[in-house]
Amino acid sequence: MVNMLEAKSNLSRLVEAVESGAEAEIVIARNGRPAAKLVAVGRARKRKRLGVAKGKFAVPDTIDRNEDRIIALFEGGDG
Repeated sequence: MVNMLEAKSNLSRLVEAVESGAEAEIVIARNGRPAAKLVAVGRARKRKRLGVAKGKFAVPDTIDRNEDRIIALFEGGDG
């Protein structure tokens, strides 16, 4: 954590530290309290994409054949 004055004086060094990976993030404080976070743009977490396996496998027509049994198992029945 760095204070606002230090962040203003050393902004280039702080940006270089997060860009290079030397620091994952740097918290900037105002009056001793965290106010902002400096992180590298490329470090954003990727979200899962829906449909990423589309066309990679075939779903059989019998996929729902045991649906009632599976529901019963989840609900505490013996299927």
